[in-house]
Amino acid sequence: MSSTRKENSLKEISDNETVELTEKEHEELIKKRYMEMSEKKRTQIFINLNISCIAGIMLQTALTTALPPIIKDFNISVNTGQWLTSGFSLAMSIMIPLTSFLITRFKTRRLFLTAIGLFLSGLTIALISVNFYMMLVGRVIQACGSGLLSSMAQVIILTIYPPERRGSAMGWYGLSVGAAPVIAPTIGGILADTISWRMIFVVSIAIMIITLIYTIFVFTDCLPNKKVSFDGFSFVLSALTFGGITLAIGNFGTYDFVSYQVLMVLIIGLIASVLFVYRQLHSKSPFLDIHVLKHKSFTIAVLTTVSIQLILMGSAVIFPLYFQQVKRNSATVSGLAVLPGSLSLAFISPFAGKIYDKMGIKVLLLFAGIFSTLSNLVLYFITINTNIWVVASINIIRCISLGVITMPIITWGMSKIPASKTTDGSATINSIRIVSGAIGTSLFVSIMTTVSKFAKGPETESQLYGINFVFLCMAGISVVILLFAIFGCEGKSANNNKEKKDIKSSMEENLNENDSTKGVEVVIVDDTKSTKESN
Repeated sequence: MSSTRKENSLKEISDNETVELTEKEHEELIKKRYMEMSEKKRTQIFINLNISCIAGIMLQTALTTALPPIIKDFNISVNTGQWLTSGFSLAMSIMIPLTSFLITRFKTRRLFLTAIGLFLSGLTIALISVNFYMMLVGRVIQACGSGLLSSMAQVIILTIYPPERRGSAMGWYGLSVGAAPVIAPTIGGILADTISWRMIFVVSIAIMIITLIYTIFVFTDCLPNKKVSFDGFSFVLSALTFGGITLAIGNFGTYDFVSYQVLMVLIIGLIASVLFVYRQLHSKSPFLDIHVLKHKSFTIAVLTTVSIQLILMGSAVIFPLYFQQVKRNSATVSGLAVLPGSLSLAFISPFAGKIYDKMGIKVLLLFAGIFSTLSNLVLYFITINTNIWVVASINIIRCISLGVITMPIITWGMSKIPASKTTDGSATINSIRIVSGAIGTSLFVSIMTTVSKFAKGPETESQLYGINFVFLCMAGISVVILLFAIFGCEGKSANNNKEKKDIKSSMEENLNENDSTKGVEVVIVDDTKSTKESN
């Protein structure tokens, strides 16, 4: 087939809803998507994605400060009420692995509208709920919509933007989704105190209705589809794996480890995970293609993301314990002390994205590994008399060091797998991220508690020693990130050389398919030089 006929064939394929495609055809369709889209349309879709995801992610944390009045209105216990937040995370952990199949199989615009519809339905049910169980159903439906929206957003951004601009695009996306969960509890608390907790859902519904109208007018089918069969058994195993492990870890703080709520659920999750992995590795059409983990760079990106989540989610619990239980500060002061770090984590994201586009991932990983290690080591030496704002300043450095790689590491990892596997890569990394976040919360609380029991002295000093040891563990995790930077990735120039070789190889393959183009010279040009190579 000639190059022209091949392009026409793929053009026809891209206009169909779902067709049988080879991996190579699917790969080529995805790679050419960003070339087919105008800058105006690309910007419109990007704004749409950000607004949608902000609303979805805000609802993950907005209810944390509104739980007391909800518990009072529904006359339920605190343990029961917390299911409105933990149930949301649990439903997302089950939904996200499914998104790989959905994004590949169904048209982008229709699927995105469905996700918004799910989210709006969940919000409406929660708004008019008359009891806890009705509201829990609404929260689960919200989580399904939010999980689909966030997964689609990453895949779409990485598809519609050219490679040299993906870092910046993901950086701005990281700002949106990073700032939302930070300010959401404050907004939720204000609305719950001044008006009603139901107003949280009213505001969210208003935002999503605007998004729905905007989507109808500007959104297009920007991802190619292909026919894939749905593996129901794999979905069940996936739900038991990610849902079971997340549930068991979430229950660990409430129930004893040797209990059916923790140990039994954990065993079920682990057994299901073994069966799930085996089935995906031996299936011709896997539900979630975990073969993406065979790519070294993607695996490093996943492990780095796990490290970041362990530190961030662990810190979210440890810092309030230090400020409130050791230093005896109020919850308000504790919140104000961690707020600058949380905001810096979000606002550094766009700058990190631009640096990644210009300099590559290695310099960012080196910066993150060095400063995260040093800042956590400094926190190992804090005492009960350490000024609260000194600790807050150190936390800002920690958050900046982690913020510079939070989104770039995902962009880098996803760029190292075939374009046709972007949906699988996104679902894999997001699923593992949710589980690792849950592990981070429970793991470091358990470490702190265990070390405190063995420490001698007053209760406050024992607890402080446990907190110090937690920061030492976080420094150890940061060293792992530093080792990835030194031994696990290449500099920008090395990556450019590899990209040139890949481009040359692809051009040679296309030229050799047509007898009339054999012997034609292949020229590779960059900003500073051109290299001629004869075919």
